[in-house]
Amino acid sequence: MTNIQKGIKEDFGITFSNTKILTEAFTQGNYLNEHPEEDGNDYQRLEFLGDSVMQLAVADYLFTRYPSWEEGQLTEMRIAMVQSKSFSHFARLAHFDRYIRLGKGEELSGARHRDSLLEDIWEAFVGALYKDQGMKAVYDFLNQTIFPAVDQGFFEEFIDYKSKLQELLQRDGSVDIEYQVEHEDLSDPQRPHFDVSVFVDGTVIGSGSGRSIKAAEKKAAKDAYQRYNGQ
Repeated sequence: MTNIQKGIKEDFGITFSNTKILTEAFTQGNYLNEHPEEDGNDYQRLEFLGDSVMQLAVADYLFTRYPSWEEGQLTEMRIAMVQSKSFSHFARLAHFDRYIRLGKGEELSGARHRDSLLEDIWEAFVGALYKDQGMKAVYDFLNQTIFPAVDQGFFEEFIDYKSKLQELLQRDGSVDIEYQVEHEDLSDPQRPHFDVSVFVDGTVIGSGSGRSIKAAEKKAAKDAYQRYNGQ
């Protein structure tokens, strides 16, 4: 049993029938160039497949899990979940960086820790899992990794509510949008606290709190955006 097989089995209880396709999901092209004796492909074809599988799995999960969400809310969360930043984050949590087979030059350049490569490897693994065991196995894997993070609020950081609020409010013309710090507590340097309100043409339309002014502004924008959308 290879390190890849062993790690995936120990961490997620997944045993591949086709171990070749699992290895392929973690193999970069430069590695194959340096090992011409190996028969197989790099991860790119599986990445192509995994991208589509992730889109479908996430859309179906959100549709089923959140029956009260409107189309716009479902779309926002799906976009946040399938963007590359989240894939690299969860690839690290799954220890996928340990298993990537790299050429020597790429290893020396630090490619193992590169976000763009980890994003690709995540999709390639999902593609390999789908081909080996079908969609149910993909759902089981995502239930151990990405799906719980929705209720934990993880993906909120990937939604730019300030821009979305601005687009919403300025659909019918220019308006004056202003964020104002209403209260700040800096008594504990380790736990600063800021309360922010967002105004449109002098009227408060949302408020939020956070450990930084930027975080509080984002919360205020989210509050206002959801009020306007009736969420």
